[in-house]
Amino acid sequence: MTIGSAHSRRTILGGSLALAAAITATPALSLAAASRTSLTLTAPGNRAVSVSEWKPQGKVRGTILFSHGALSAPWHYDAIMAPWIAAGYRVLAPLHVDSKEHPNTKDYPGLASWKCRIEDMRVLIAHIGDAPFVAAGHSYGGLVALTLGGSQGVMPEGMSGPFYPRLAKAVLSFSPPAPVPVLVTAEGYGKLSVPALIETGTIDNPPGTTDPDGWKGHLAAFDAAPGNDDLYSLVLQGANHYFGGVICDASQPGPPQLAQIDLANRYAGLFLQAYGEGDAPALAALEARVTDDLPARLMRK
Repeated sequence: MTIGSAHSRRTILGGSLALAAAITATPALSLAAASRTSLTLTAPGNRAVSVSEWKPQGKVRGTILFSHGALSAPWHYDAIMAPWIAAGYRVLAPLHVDSKEHPNTKDYPGLASWKCRIEDMRVLIAHIGDAPFVAAGHSYGGLVALTLGGSQGVMPEGMSGPFYPRLAKAVLSFSPPAPVPVLVTAEGYGKLSVPALIETGTIDNPPGTTDPDGWKGHLAAFDAAPGNDDLYSLVLQGANHYFGGVICDASQPGPPQLAQIDLANRYAGLFLQAYGEGDAPALAALEARVTDDLPARLMRK
């Protein structure tokens, strides 16, 4: 959700493609069907941080820390999170104070949410100990995920750096905002230092914009960061900020963009295998998809 006015190598690829196909959006797949628990962590000032945790059946393949969009909540992301869980990933996601469903959201107006989001992810990293993790997020949460990958956000008043005690192995960022002076600059985005996949769509334009290319602002971190052959941008034809109400905010106009969310999940699945698990065939499969062409334009640098 936008921050708002307040702010064919056929043989080698076969196995990875089959697994990536499993990491695909399925409308009937619900987070409710996964093993979900809730825990409460304590942030500075004794602020309670409610965290949703989903554990897969069987062996855990990795850990993902997820940050939701502004005003939203973790359980509004079935279409992208449930496939991760089904594929074997453990997902932990805090309910940030800017959520409409947070019981004390009125106590944290304006930029207070930015400070709290950083605190939320700090205590979550402490909670998982030394476990490596992938950072993921959407919109405002996409920005948070990028800072977990080294992008330097604007430090909130009353906080000191570094932003986090350690960084993610890799980042999945869905529609992060263009630079917002009080949150992050283009230069700050350019500090991204871990592998990342940044997604947007050709109709993912910010509210109120009259520029048909306004969606390109979501790729600011890709444009600014130097990359090391491990930085990707994914542009999906006909995808907007909410995939037609499939994620973040079900009240958004449809129809649901199911083909687009399916593509997003396939590419995210390959990226998770390649950079979250060090899977060489998955990396080859991802590289084979680098193209200037739509409906899924994948660029790498």
